Amino acid sequence: MINPTIADQQPATAGFVTPPTETEATVFAETVGKLASAIGSVLLGKPEVVRLALTALLAEGHVLVEDVPGVGKTTLARAIAASANAAWRRIQFTPDLLPSDVTGVTIYNQATGGFEFHQGPIFANIVIADEINRASPKTQSALLEVMEEGRVTVDGVPHQVPRPFLVVATQNPVEMDGTYRLPEAQLDRFLMKLSVGYPNESIEIEVLRGAGDGRSPDALEPLADTGVITQLIAIAQRVYIADPLYAYAVRLAAATRGHPQIRVGVSPRGVIALTRAARAYALTTGRGFVIPEDIKALVEPVFAHRMLLSPDAQVRGVVPTAVLRDVVDSVSVPIPAAA
Repeated sequence: MINPTIADQQPATAGFVTPPTETEATVFAETVGKLASAIGSVLLGKPEVVRLALTALLAEGHVLVEDVPGVGKTTLARAIAASANAAWRRIQFTPDLLPSDVTGVTIYNQATGGFEFHQGPIFANIVIADEINRASPKTQSALLEVMEEGRVTVDGVPHQVPRPFLVVATQNPVEMDGTYRLPEAQLDRFLMKLSVGYPNESIEIEVLRGAGDGRSPDALEPLADTGVITQLIAIAQRVYIADPLYAYAVRLAAATRGHPQIRVGVSPRGVIALTRAARAYALTTGRGFVIPEDIKALVEPVFAHRMLLSPDAQVRGVVPTAVLRDVVDSVSVPIPAAA
């Protein structure tokens, strides 16, 4: 049941941004619903994964998809780009890939007698960084600035990437030969870490039928454009979060920092990511305010990759998701005041 105190509190400080109107929230939810339906027509049986990926897009975050080959990681990113009519590029990360192969390079033009910047594939609305952990740390670091600030600096000159901007990186957790583990600074740039997972039997049969029918992201009709997506992002930034929910998010992060099975807990940037994602997530259901259930639903995809387990927990095979469930259970949810 919706907490009336949390939902109905209005900002007490003058100058606060006006929360989305009921009409704006409804339009937001309907648009996201159409996009999710279109994406779900090619990535079958994964509605929550699709919803989380769209949440990341509308929260101006990035997604790391870690899963075995062939479960639809690249299909997810391509379907988002096709349904949103956004420019997309795919970068195949390999050990010999250079930073300039990602960001671009400045070349001397003999005709004009000056240097010209040639954009790399990072200059797109949606960038698929395929098998990102196969590139060297030097090349991986080329993404640090652009994923955080939305710009690339080459030879001291900053270049803005287009908005909206979403990086969907993939990595294979099984085949580790010839790979470089993503450092914590790089992992922290991703708003969420998702796993698509295997489909069940009935869904896999539908996948086979769709493959025979030529069903693919390329066949999707655009349901929005980058202008609409930018408007939705602006609406999401106005979603209201009551102070008790800010405190709830902070207590969740603090619980990870003091947990005996966690060596490094979630940083303040992780808490910011959680509340930013919660705003967009709430609007996908047509609400212009965040409730505790929004935050609880996002704790795992937003926090899990930001934690380092203790050596003892790693030896015993403990996984971050299990620890996070314990963290969520240990932190009390804001209780509404009496009406």
